[in-house]
Amino acid sequence: MTTPIEDPNVLTALRGLASGDPSVRLRAALAVGTAPDPRFVDPLVERCAVEPEFFVRDMLTWALTRHPSSVTVPKLLDELRSERTQARSQALHTLSKIADRRAWPAITRELLTDADDEVARTAWRAAAVLVPDGEEPALAEVLATQLGRGGRETQLSLSRALVALGETIEPALRAATADPDPRVRQHAIATERLLHDPDAGFGFALEEAKRIVALGTTSQEG
Repeated sequence: MTTPIEDPNVLTALRGLASGDPSVRLRAALAVGTAPDPRFVDPLVERCAVEPEFFVRDMLTWALTRHPSSVTVPKLLDELRSERTQARSQALHTLSKIADRRAWPAITRELLTDADDEVARTAWRAAAVLVPDGEEPALAEVLATQLGRGGRETQLSLSRALVALGETIEPALRAATADPDPRVRQHAIATERLLHDPDAGFGFALEEAKRIVALGTTSQEG
């Protein structure tokens, strides 16, 4: 039996993942996902932390989902403590795709309020997928502390994560409509609109919320 370093298939894949050509890295990730082998999990996780191309990162995530969660999840949880923002965000993204709820305890308040917008956004999405039944109200309270944060894309990510939790978010949204910060009030009202009218576009909901706040009301009926 050969060791991983002597196995020509392993060596070829490892070289491909480290290639300077993104198309080669993409093909290597596809090959690894097509023929899963636990020996590739560490290299895949490590590559996720530094891969600059979105489409390659997406394939790396897919390749990881093809491996047993018993092998991948512990490695990804370790990445959540990394100082690299991309390592944290990609690990969170991959955990949301694997959807193994054993990862839930690792989705901490610290991650949900991470100073890096991309890390926070992926944490919100992962939390909405992994939250256990009955924990939605507590999660909604934490997510509501981020209302008004960032630009439109960041706000849309948060609204989608909140809406995914269902009507359990309403108390947190009602409290936020009384916040002294108008951006928080606007975001809360827009999210409430999306909760009750999923077909409403976020841009339209946000503009309507701005009008409501400008008029001095705190409900959509106002």
